[in-house]
Amino acid sequence: MSNQSHTSPIDSLVDLACRDGVDVRPTLLRVITDLYVQKPAHSDDETTQYTELALGLIDAVDEATRAVVAATLSHYPAAPEAVVNRLKSAAAAPRPSIALPPVTFGEDISPPRPIAEPAVEPADDLIEVFFAASRDERRLILLNLDVVAGDARALTVSPDVIGQLEAAALKRQQADFARLLATVLRIRRDLADRIAQDPSGEPIVIVAKALGIEAAVLQRILLCFNPAIGMSVERVFDLAVLYDEISVAAAVHMVSIWRELAPAIVARTLHEPVYQDDARTVRRPAAREARRSDARDTGAAQKVTR
Repeated sequence: MSNQSHTSPIDSLVDLACRDGVDVRPTLLRVITDLYVQKPAHSDDETTQYTELALGLIDAVDEATRAVVAATLSHYPAAPEAVVNRLKSAAAAPRPSIALPPVTFGEDISPPRPIAEPAVEPADDLIEVFFAASRDERRLILLNLDVVAGDARALTVSPDVIGQLEAAALKRQQADFARLLATVLRIRRDLADRIAQDPSGEPIVIVAKALGIEAAVLQRILLCFNPAIGMSVERVFDLAVLYDEISVAAAVHMVSIWRELAPAIVARTLHEPVYQDDARTVRRPAAREARRSDARDTGAAQKVTR
């Protein structure tokens, strides 16, 4: 994570939650939990960071969100005990009683309907969670990916490939740009199209950081590639700041999620078996040609004799 940010994730979250009525806490808690369980083991620092962030969010989110997070952690053997206990205590807290209207004797009433409990869905597809998130939510997700990212270096890509990506972006050739992304990142083409066409721009920043694209090249791409981004100087500046804030490890980890959930479709090579009859069929024309050649030679010899 970049050293430029001196505020804790909780402080950043509270600041966002209090601005313009945006409450990203439920989304952030679910996403960082989904990301945490993707990694089979964590260092002490990673566990501490996730625990502190989760404990600061649990009491501030709704019951349905806590139920989803509890279900996700229930399948993870290394779930932090403090987080699990906090979720249990929150679930055991008494619910406010519901006042029932008085009923007159003899009144025809229907049997009461059972109160539906919040459905506990499986962990959301992290790709859909990210693309459905707002700009502020995406930023917080990327800044907190270090909880599970570990150490990672930029992906190895030749300068020629970077040049081809930039050339396609400068010419606004989205199809060529997406095709190159699908090949380089080894992801499905439909996901590469979503990355290229995203009107907010964070996916392009992730790609640039993961591939080691220089900041100046990224800025040229942002200015020219997508008019929805390039027409706003403020937006380009915000994305440039995001590029400096997020770590290479976080970007590479997001690319690994894309690869896992949307792997490239590799065409299978068609296998045509060769049977014995096929071999005979191949040899027959050669045999016939040999007989014809012998006949021509015999005919030529007879002519010479005459």
